Amino acid sequence: MKRLYFNEVSTRDGFQIEPEFVPTDSKIALIDALSECGYAKIEVTSFTSPKAIPMLRDAEEVMGRIKRALGVEYTVLVPNLRGAERALESRADELNLVMSVSETHNLANLRMPREHSFAALTQVIKRVDGQTPINVSLSCAFGCPMEGGVTQQEVLQWAQRFADLGVRGLTICDTTGMAHPGQVSRLVDALQAKLTQQLTLHFHNTRGMGLANVLAAVQGGIERFDGSLGGLGGCPYAPGASGNVCSEDAVHMLDAMGYDTGMALDRLLQVAREMPAIVGHDVPGQVAKAGPSMTLHPAPAYVAERRANADLKLHNSMLSN
Repeated sequence: MKRLYFNEVSTRDGFQIEPEFVPTDSKIALIDALSECGYAKIEVTSFTSPKAIPMLRDAEEVMGRIKRALGVEYTVLVPNLRGAERALESRADELNLVMSVSETHNLANLRMPREHSFAALTQVIKRVDGQTPINVSLSCAFGCPMEGGVTQQEVLQWAQRFADLGVRGLTICDTTGMAHPGQVSRLVDALQAKLTQQLTLHFHNTRGMGLANVLAAVQGGIERFDGSLGGLGGCPYAPGASGNVCSEDAVHMLDAMGYDTGMALDRLLQVAREMPAIVGHDVPGQVAKAGPSMTLHPAPAYVAERRANADLKLHNSMLSN
């Protein structure tokens, strides 16, 4: 089976909505540990205004102190030109730009119409001018919690407009966990037929379909996925929304099915088990709690006694016959 690639987003997408500030040293230690797990990319932080996202106010320090592992791209979210300047100064390997394909969600989340977002992000792309690869994340590509359904044509239109600007990659986001596998299959087929950009799928597990959607995308030919350690994160504009697809749960599923994820699952689980202590609360991930499905446990002591008794009864029965 073909190779798959995972991007870790917990240290940006996950941490940005945490109620308590995660200490800078803890962030750096976590990123350094994640760097040894086999990720293609780690979304380290966001160069947004500290007033807007105080949880990531230490972006420059984190980027300056992490140990960069060979083969891992350290990407950052950039909202505007000022953020792009800061990201370039911090030697980010990739800039991730974000807008929503839903007009209402874009107004709620970014406080401007989509066309204004597109114009602002176009300025960033022109300013960077090929110095650093650019990825664009399109939010609410599978539905908007305020507008409802989002048409496939709407997603393809915005994806094409950014592709025409020469961006390296596009991330198609199920921001509020509204996608289902059939919808995923149809959209990834259409995207791959139309675009040559590096495509990444970003799912949330709001309605329990995250892993099913990952599998549908894999079976449709997608090779790259975002995930969040422990399933951390969530969208503030989706009432009751849970977090992102859990990285270690997705890797475990695909490894078990024979896919090459390039990930060191045992090492990843060790790091995942530290996440509750880092954020100060339990996290949704399951495999870190239960262990991989092929991890065996010793049978209770009484099983041997029952087996011996059963063997004795069978022996006596055979003798009596």
